[in-house]
Amino acid sequence: MTTLLGTQDIARIVAAHGLPEVLRRMEAAIAADFRRWPEFDKVARLASHSADGVIELMPAADATHYAFKYVNGHPRNTAAGLPTVMAFGVLADVATGMPTLLSELTITTAIRTAATSALAARALARPGSRTMALIGNGAQSEFQALAFHHLLGITTLRLYDTDATATAKLMRHLRAVPGLRLIACAGTAEAVRGADIVTTVTADKRRAVIIEPAMIEPGMHLNAVGGDCPGKTELHPGVLQAASVFVEYEAQSRVEGEIQQMAPGFKVTELWRVLTGQAQGRRSETEVTVFDSVGFALEDFSALRLLAELAAELGLGQELPLIPALADPKDLFSQLAVSTPRLRAA
Repeated sequence: MTTLLGTQDIARIVAAHGLPEVLRRMEAAIAADFRRWPEFDKVARLASHSADGVIELMPAADATHYAFKYVNGHPRNTAAGLPTVMAFGVLADVATGMPTLLSELTITTAIRTAATSALAARALARPGSRTMALIGNGAQSEFQALAFHHLLGITTLRLYDTDATATAKLMRHLRAVPGLRLIACAGTAEAVRGADIVTTVTADKRRAVIIEPAMIEPGMHLNAVGGDCPGKTELHPGVLQAASVFVEYEAQSRVEGEIQQMAPGFKVTELWRVLTGQAQGRRSETEVTVFDSVGFALEDFSALRLLAELAAELGLGQELPLIPALADPKDLFSQLAVSTPRLRAA
């Protein structure tokens, strides 16, 4: 049988452990899998683009598990009362091909993206960073804010969104978090001034310039989350040229990330190489670093395995008869007789 986890199951997992602990376990799971990067079959996600957005499949596998995520990105969905991003995923047993878990990944994607951001910043931002600018205050913003607060010790958030109601929503959700100071800003330049870390998580599917070279201060770490498909960027090319740039999976980031703006020979470093000590991360207090995050299937692989573990601990999930239970594995036809007692020509 296949275990089904819905949105209420994810909410129960978070309620049982607390979001800070789930974020910690998610970061640890992703870090552990990134450190065994060569063990995985990896491929850039398969994307179907339209004028309104994109629908993607994201597969990854090791010798034991196969996982994939279905996910969309439709920036105008909010006008129709739908989330910009919706996702579900499957975890399967490599030895048999049996799908063991079918899970929602809309909420989980926000958690895993925030955990990945914190993982990268732990390796790339200046130690002791305490102030973060958060540009784009939509559906992903609370998760990013809480990951950086609980996992990295950010105590001040400088917030800006072109939609003031989004910033008000974010402040309402976070105002009771102890030790977290929230400052609503009038524009991007004001928000990033004096920030140790700048996180951009905007949704428009266009070549935007959210961060310009004049806004950059020595030692900043930029966590560019919003640019995640062809034709969608947030950083001016000059920002990338003046920084050390780190990516998840270079072959995918060249097509979808901020570096789609750059020449093919533009130098980047895959994050796993920093985590395994094969490459250097931040080199000095004044160096500007960029994590060009587009989201990679290995992160969803880690997330699905963690969900299976957490759900089992709590006894959550519904058994789903997705695959026929056969007394004789060679007799599939007999399954029709369960609901169709008479099979004959009309």
